[in-house]
Amino acid sequence: MSEFKMTICCMGAGYVGGPTMAVIASRCPDIKVVVVDVSAAQIAKWNDPNDIPIYEPGLTELVNSHRNKNLFFSTDLDKYINEASIIFVCVNTPTKTSGIGAGSAADTKNCEACARKIAEVAKEGKIVVEKSTVPVRTSESIKAVLRANSKGLKFEVLSNPEFLAEGTAIQDLQEPSRILIGVARAVGADDRIGGKFLNCSVGFGGSCFQKDILNLVYLAESFHLPEVADYWRHVVTMNEYQKTRFATTMIRRMFNTVTNKKICIFGFAFKKDTGDVRETPAATIVKYLLEEKANVAVYDPQVKIEDMMHELEYQGVNTTNHPMMDKLLKVYNDPYEAAEGAHAIAALTEWDEFKTLDYEKVYAGMTKPAFFFDGRNILPHEKIAQLGAKVYVIGRAEVISGELPF
Repeated sequence: MSEFKMTICCMGAGYVGGPTMAVIASRCPDIKVVVVDVSAAQIAKWNDPNDIPIYEPGLTELVNSHRNKNLFFSTDLDKYINEASIIFVCVNTPTKTSGIGAGSAADTKNCEACARKIAEVAKEGKIVVEKSTVPVRTSESIKAVLRANSKGLKFEVLSNPEFLAEGTAIQDLQEPSRILIGVARAVGADDRIGGKFLNCSVGFGGSCFQKDILNLVYLAESFHLPEVADYWRHVVTMNEYQKTRFATTMIRRMFNTVTNKKICIFGFAFKKDTGDVRETPAATIVKYLLEEKANVAVYDPQVKIEDMMHELEYQGVNTTNHPMMDKLLKVYNDPYEAAEGAHAIAALTEWDEFKTLDYEKVYAGMTKPAFFFDGRNILPHEKIAQLGAKVYVIGRAEVISGELPF
């Protein structure tokens, strides 16, 4: 029987893999830690008690204390990939020097090569931890490669990005200032920020946010800080993009036309538990749909129709710009009536009642194929998809209905 409870394998014997595994070995004497690399010269240096390849305060002492006890360095990738329960991917991701994104994009070929090697030689499922500095959604790419070549094995892919600072790497690993599992929850624990501001959505609204940001733009320009002004101006630009992207995605998913189609809007207030519609993202969505000559049905449990019309007018939606507006736009007092005959439903405000509607009843009354566009990530997606609807969700890596990403 092995003297170790389990084995951890690290692919990559560089500035991340070496120090990280040395600290894990020092803290977990009952776990076998193996650092593997395709470079025999690099592994030879790690096995040299007098000349490890990296200088980092405290690292040499750690490595010499645990090398060949529960910390090992090897070029035998196949053996230790199979032996390990957890595999860390700590390979280099240099900036691309040619092709698309040359000079700025990260080259993730080494990460992909690791995933392919794991899938090739593994004889049982593994936990794969992506720790290299990589672009967003690289873990999804690793998962896709593993899944496509898994031979029926199950792999779990975790993202554990490194935040090491050279010169204090060992101290940072041994005494981290905090350990975060779930970034949004951890950041939201700070009541100066608040978790409610970290939920994905079709865009922010309300009377203050855009106004205050634009005021910052003006102040920065007044103090001759054009770069600072541009930074804040782009916050507003990205918010507008978020709204228009949602609207154009709806149209594109519905076969590139919504003319004469009924689109039901669930929620017009800029957020739940208020009737305030100032700068609401819903107005932008309605504007785009009316321009496409869709029949728009709006239901909001608290918004007054006169407030809705005033905000639409403020955002440039009126009978002058949209002569058919009176015929195309209708406001309802009941969500089921609003959804009756609709080709699509767009949830634009996170009202709690939208989470618990009878969606079998809603779906039964809709025109087929029925589409749901969740701009607040609040609807019971799996249940709606099982009814037969196509469900697209903002903030989700994959579409519930199994089609292309949002």
